[in-house]
Amino acid sequence: MTLELIKGQKCSLTKDAPGLTRIIVGMGWHNTRPEVEFDGSAFLLTPAQTVSADEDLIYYGNPSTPNQSVTVVLSDQAAYAGLTDNIQIVVELSQIPAAYERIAFALTIYEAEKRQQNFSLLQDAYIRMINAADGTELVRYTLGNAYTVETAIVAGEIYRYRNEWKFSAVGSGYAGGLAALCNSYGIQVNDIPLPAPPAERIIQTQPSRLVLPELRSRPKPAGSVPPVSPAAPASPPALPLNPNTNTIQLKKRGEVISLQKGMGSLGEILINLNWFQKKTPGWFGSKGVDLDLGCLFELKNGLKGTVQALGESFGSLNRPPYISLDGDDRTGSIATGENLRINGHYLSEISRVVIFAFIYEGVTNWAEADAIVTIKQQSGPEIEVRLDEHNNHKGMCAIAMLRNQQDETFSVERLVEYFAGHEELDQRYHWNLRWEAGSK
Repeated sequence: MTLELIKGQKCSLTKDAPGLTRIIVGMGWHNTRPEVEFDGSAFLLTPAQTVSADEDLIYYGNPSTPNQSVTVVLSDQAAYAGLTDNIQIVVELSQIPAAYERIAFALTIYEAEKRQQNFSLLQDAYIRMINAADGTELVRYTLGNAYTVETAIVAGEIYRYRNEWKFSAVGSGYAGGLAALCNSYGIQVNDIPLPAPPAERIIQTQPSRLVLPELRSRPKPAGSVPPVSPAAPASPPALPLNPNTNTIQLKKRGEVISLQKGMGSLGEILINLNWFQKKTPGWFGSKGVDLDLGCLFELKNGLKGTVQALGESFGSLNRPPYISLDGDDRTGSIATGENLRINGHYLSEISRVVIFAFIYEGVTNWAEADAIVTIKQQSGPEIEVRLDEHNNHKGMCAIAMLRNQQDETFSVERLVEYFAGHEELDQRYHWNLRWEAGSK
């Protein structure tokens, strides 16, 4: 029986099947536009989450590793469990060199930017793991239809965990196509690399100068909840609109504006984080600053938690918390940055949200990052919050507070306040969660 996963879930492939040594990774979809060319690829990654050489990218131009441990099926894909995948990649688990910790499987669009195409043109996409010995489907992850601007998706990963191989349903969307993914995994290219002779692999790792640990939220015991939450601000005054950009900037701490109501529901609210990543010369480049977007949420029913890349807590648009994170831009070089989406159709379920960013890896230099958050709504102007007040001694910044206004709209308040970490931010805004450390 196939195990169905949702975004962020993981499962073991080999714990209950210790004899599993060969799998077929199948990816498929329904293409609404035949002229759109979708491609599949695999990245062999070291513990540093980078490749060790360009040849660790397996795709149509470099269809196999030197030892045949990962191979793209270029034609005549076989049918398994009554279904023929658009893309199939054969993985010999026992042959993967020990230097590699995981393999990421991606979908991209050929010349997406040039042709102005994205993954909104793809429907019913999935990734599945198949036992090559008997053709049975082990696990499946359906990506859904939530990708609107992305031109690349990391659909899933397999990775080593102690003596097991496990599968993770990732579903992270990016812009920039395969070239952007290459850059994020340490391949510095202007164009997709052509096949090259195998080279001796030298595993390179770069220790981080700053690591802010993963923080997973859990409710605190009863009795520790503060009696009163911060009061919502009064009705906000009108702020000037920049006629050249159709943008309103919240420039001072405490400035507030409400999202435009429109005739129906708020629809989707997109919160975008973009920053400047300083380029460093070298074969593998430099990881620089890994700036992450996330939020604290509180629902009307009392449920509280976080949506963030740490712990792969990507959330969901159509079930609680009705907030989702698209992906994790490790470089700052991806054109669309990172995106949080709030489903405005469930406005009446959401009480408040704090948008934050934090530096997961790298030096805490907010001035160099030059980050900007843009809140995009369907019926009104964009709202900008620039992180132009800097505190380089603290790695976390609360950017904006969204509050429910009588189930009609959200107010947006500029915060831009810096903290040492999640727990300090939690205490400041009275979320009252417990935190435990980990890693991304």
